[in-house]
Amino acid sequence: MSARRSATRPRYTAEVIRRLASSNNVAVVVSSNDVFAHHATRLSGDDVKFDDIENTIVALQRAGILSRVQAVRLQARYLRESRP
Repeated sequence: MSARRSATRPRYTAEVIRRLASSNNVAVVVSSNDVFAHHATRLSGDDVKFDDIENTIVALQRAGILSRVQAVRLQARYLRESRP
């Protein structure tokens, strides 16, 4: 995606992710494994915090709506658009 295109629609990918989740009735549900993984990464010094959109991408992958490759590409696109 070009810089010009993302500058004109900075939150386009976030909206695509929200609409995809809504149309497939996918909601973010935090499991005990998610809590464990969060604490394990935090204690190892890698405090990773996903925002709502990134958590929605994970939920879409878990629901089988996105493949792993699609999820990674979508997250990369979202992060590129989110940069200042």
